[in-house]
Amino acid sequence: MRLTGAEILIECLLEHGVDTIFGYPGGQVLFIYDALYKYQQKIRHILTAHEQGAAHAADGYARTTGRAGVCLATSGPGATNLVTGIATAYMDSTPLIAITGNVSTPLLGKDSFQEVDIAGITMPITKHNFIVKDVRTIAETVRRAFRIAMEGRPGPVLIDITKDATASACEYERRQPQAAARLTGTITQASLEKAAELINEAKRPFVYGGGGIILSGASEEFKNLVELADAPAGLSTMGLGGLPSSHPNFTGMIGMHGSKASNMAITECDLLIAVGARFSERVVSNVERFAPNAKILHIDVDAAEINKNVFTHAYIVGDLKETLARLTPLLREQRRREWRARAADNLAKYPVKYVNDDVFKPQYCIHKVGEAVRSRKDIIITTDVGQHQIWACQLIPFERPRMLATSGGMGTMGFGLGAAIGAAIGNPGKTVINISGDGCFRMNNIELATAVEYNARVIDIIINNHTLGMVRQWQKLFYGGRFSHTTLNRTTDFAKIAEAYKALGITAATQHEFDRALGKALAVKGPVVINCEVGPDDNVFPMVSPGAGIDEVRFN
Repeated sequence: MRLTGAEILIECLLEHGVDTIFGYPGGQVLFIYDALYKYQQKIRHILTAHEQGAAHAADGYARTTGRAGVCLATSGPGATNLVTGIATAYMDSTPLIAITGNVSTPLLGKDSFQEVDIAGITMPITKHNFIVKDVRTIAETVRRAFRIAMEGRPGPVLIDITKDATASACEYERRQPQAAARLTGTITQASLEKAAELINEAKRPFVYGGGGIILSGASEEFKNLVELADAPAGLSTMGLGGLPSSHPNFTGMIGMHGSKASNMAITECDLLIAVGARFSERVVSNVERFAPNAKILHIDVDAAEINKNVFTHAYIVGDLKETLARLTPLLREQRRREWRARAADNLAKYPVKYVNDDVFKPQYCIHKVGEAVRSRKDIIITTDVGQHQIWACQLIPFERPRMLATSGGMGTMGFGLGAAIGAAIGNPGKTVINISGDGCFRMNNIELATAVEYNARVIDIIINNHTLGMVRQWQKLFYGGRFSHTTLNRTTDFAKIAEAYKALGITAATQHEFDRALGKALAVKGPVVINCEVGPDDNVFPMVSPGAGIDEVRFN
């Protein structure tokens, strides 16, 4: 059949099971929006308040559903407003399709109104990007984009389409999409046998899991590995939920704000098994003192990560689910009671938990959210970035994959509310709780309009300490208490902002007020903001100071 380029774009999205697009219209995507009007019964468009919100919403949708998220923006500032969201997705390996319009082909390169080289701008923060000038190439480009976004290590792909390509017409034939192939050709028997030998012969193995476990759907295979090796196991921030937090082998998050039990186990182990992780500096800290007694076995889908940040003694490159399924039959079931008991003793001696002292603190709020998560199966957590993010990762039990969407690698303030909306849209019937700070909430609170418009079941809990908490903590610990521009003595009433958007706004300044507010919010079907008025002096511990070994964990 003969369709316009805009119609072909929508048909190809439907081929790939896309049911939702997050976007904002503009002049160069008018033909696409006209097609969306025609296809409104088949595909839903969520109009965000800002293009950055659209990118974060598509990201949150993708992280919590496992499907590629799709966002759409016009040329120029519309396209550049997506950049922070694309970079956020890139750092955390989120499959994202970002579609931008551009000026018509004859106007390219002439500094035309709202013309920008978005492909050039996003080249370092996408897996791949395309410039489409010919209507006849739209279909194959979209199909390639989805394969690239989902195959191997997932990530964002940008498709920039000129306006004349969306207006022109050509023949279109619907095709069954080619499933994203798992990268298995690089998994060799020799590498599997070497890995099995290291694990079987180790006396004190430790398993370090990252976000790749969740991305590859390998949480069950990862759990089998941990149990067969009878090893203590910790997770990076991105890996939380890849092993149930209640699992007896789990020793907590690792790295800068990880548990002392996990960090000590890495320091004392004789084999570190890293699965779907990239050894970021927030995990490794001082590389010279990282796992000093251990051989390192690295299992990852991305060959570029091998030996990038730390030297590995053995590695397997390939899809984690397939790799672990082929590796575990080669392992001997172990009973390493003494080694596991040592890690468990450290966890008991240095617990990461909240102790109630009847003072209204940020940790109290997040602890109560954790209690709600334990009692219900329908809650997804998103976070912004800062102290509240780390407390959420430390204190909330993540029992399942895709319960958490947080900006790990990029650390994007303002990520949480957009991501929460995307998660709520992608998971109807579930409640999404976004843990935010007052600095983060100020950045993107305009997306409350989106949450209200679509009645998204989002609870935004603002840890309002009237400071940029994490930066202030660093100024306190390492800059002599010189609080340069981190104290936000602003008089903004966040509950009234919520009410202005027609959301429910509640302020809590005591434990009792917060308990009532959270109970009410969980019973409401639409968006709620809880503004938690807390003091500025609570710091995130445990913590490893910059440049220290990860075993040098401080608690004050």
